[in-house]
Amino acid sequence: MTYPEVTTRREWLSQAACGFGSLALAGLLNREVIAASNNPLAPREPMFPARAKRVIFLFMGGGPSHVDTFDYKPELIKHHGQDIDFTGVRFDTFGKQSKRKLMQPLWKFQQHGECGQQVSELFPHMAKQVDKLCMIHSMQTEGVAHGPSTLFLHTGATTLVRPSMGSWITYGLGSLNENVPGFVTLNPSPNQGGPRNYSNAFLPTIYQGTVIGRSGMKAVDSKIRNIENHQISPALQKKQFDFLQSLNKTQQQSNPHNDRLEATIDSYELAYRMQQHAPEIMDLSTETAATFEAYGINNPESEDFGRQCLLARKLAEADVRYIQVCYSDASGNPKWDQHSKMQRHAEHAKAIDQPVAALLEDLDQRGLLEDTLVWWGGEFGRTPFSQSNDGRDHNPRGFTVWLAGGGTKAGYAHGATDEIGHIAVDNKVHMHDLHATILYLLGLHHEQLTYRYAGRDFRLTDVAGRVVHDLLA
Repeated sequence: MTYPEVTTRREWLSQAACGFGSLALAGLLNREVIAASNNPLAPREPMFPARAKRVIFLFMGGGPSHVDTFDYKPELIKHHGQDIDFTGVRFDTFGKQSKRKLMQPLWKFQQHGECGQQVSELFPHMAKQVDKLCMIHSMQTEGVAHGPSTLFLHTGATTLVRPSMGSWITYGLGSLNENVPGFVTLNPSPNQGGPRNYSNAFLPTIYQGTVIGRSGMKAVDSKIRNIENHQISPALQKKQFDFLQSLNKTQQQSNPHNDRLEATIDSYELAYRMQQHAPEIMDLSTETAATFEAYGINNPESEDFGRQCLLARKLAEADVRYIQVCYSDASGNPKWDQHSKMQRHAEHAKAIDQPVAALLEDLDQRGLLEDTLVWWGGEFGRTPFSQSNDGRDHNPRGFTVWLAGGGTKAGYAHGATDEIGHIAVDNKVHMHDLHATILYLLGLHHEQLTYRYAGRDFRLTDVAGRVVHDLLA
C-alpha cells in the first residue's frame, strides 16, 4: 500500500496563500526561543518580573570581623577584657565549655548618612555610601572552617559537588550578551573549594564560570590569554574558524548526547565572538585619569583591587550576568583570616575600601545600580572574644553582609546579633535565605530553579531557603 507523502504544518503554511501563512507564523515566533534552541546561553525570560539583571559579588575571603566593621556593639566595648563562658564556635563539636576574654573593636565607630548606619573608621569611603546599602546584620551559615563555609556560600553545600551560584543563574536566565561569557570570576583562589566555587558541577558544561587571572596575580596582568591574533588577517581567521567548526559539527552528529563536546563547540563560537569584543572590555587604558583616581588605582595599596572593581564595572556594562571579584593573597589563602594580629584588617580595608565605594558611585552615576545587585561579604564573621590575645576566631553564627542596588532597600539595616555580636538573634537570615533572595531579585523562584540529576531534582537552596521580603524596596 502506498501512503500519501506526509506534509508538516510548517511546510503547508509555507506553501499556502503564496507563503503568507509562513510570514504570519514567523512573526509570531519569539526570537529568543529560536535562539535558545541553538544557543544554551541565549537570554531567557525570568519566571516573574525581575528587579535586577546582573550581580557583582565582592567576595571577602577569610571572614571580615563584623564587630570591627559594620556591627557596632557598645556592650562589647563596655565589657572589654571580661571573661565570659562561651560554647565557642570551635567547641560545639566536642560539647565543651570555654571561658574566653571579650575583645572590643580596634577601631572607632561613627554614624554616617541619612540612615545613621554605624561604620568603623576602617571604611571611610564606604561610609559615604551607606545610604545606598542594605545591611544584613543577622547572617548565619554552615561550616566552621574556611573550605566548607566558602563552598556553602558559593554552592549551597559544604562538601558535595554542586553547581555554583553563577552557574545556576546563567542556567536559569542565560546571557544578556552573546559576545561575552554569562559568568566571569576575577582572580579566584585555588584553595577553599577552588574551581568548585565557579563550577557548573552536573549542570551542562557551558554554564561554568570563565576565569580571568588567578589569586596572587596582579590585576594588571590578569588577561584572557590568546584573545588576539595579529599574525593572520581577520578574514583568514574566520575561514579557519568556519572550517574547524564544520569538523566539530560533523563529529557532534555522531555524538549527539555528548555534553562536553557540545560545550566545547559552543565555547569555540563564544571565543571567536569574544575576539571582536573582549579586548575593548579588558582594556582599562581608555578610562579617564579621574576614574583611575576614584578607584584608587593610583594608590599602591588599593591599585590591584581597584583594577578588579573597574573591570567589574566594564563587565557589568557589557551585560555579563554574574561577576565575581575575589580578594585573596598570592597563595590563595583568605586574607581576612586574622586569628592573631587583628590590626591587619586595616591593611585589607585600605586595599578594598576606596575601590568598592567608587564602584557603587560609578554604577549609580551610569544608571547601572538600579538593575545591578552588588553583594559584599565573606563566608562568615568573627568572634567577639579574642584568640591568641590579638585575633578573632571564625564565627558562622552571626555576621554582617550588605547588598546594594538591584531592587534592595537603600539605607536599611536588617536583623541583629546579640549585645556582643556573637549570635544572630533578631530576623535571622541563613545563607540559603540570602541565595533565595538574590535569585528572587533576578526573577527566579529558588524552589522552581531545578535540575534533575541522578534521579533527583537539585536546586541551589537544597530543601531550605526563604525569600527575605523585608530586604526588597
